[in-house]
Amino acid sequence: MARRCFVTGKKPSSGNNVSHANNRNRRTWGVNVQKVRILVNGKPKRVYVSTRALKSGKLTRV
Repeated sequence: MARRCFVTGKKPSSGNNVSHANNRNRRTWGVNVQKVRILVNGKPKRVYVSTRALKSGKLTRV
């Protein structure tokens, strides 16, 4: 199961760690997603939702 937000579609992004000596190595930034029960088409469903979507009230929790 991909750690992707069901509402906003946010997913992990990637980039570089850059040290003080300007050495670079790849890293990923995870998404702050929580597994919650929400109403999808009138039925409860357990999905991953980003905390920003939870705070903004874009969905109804069960």
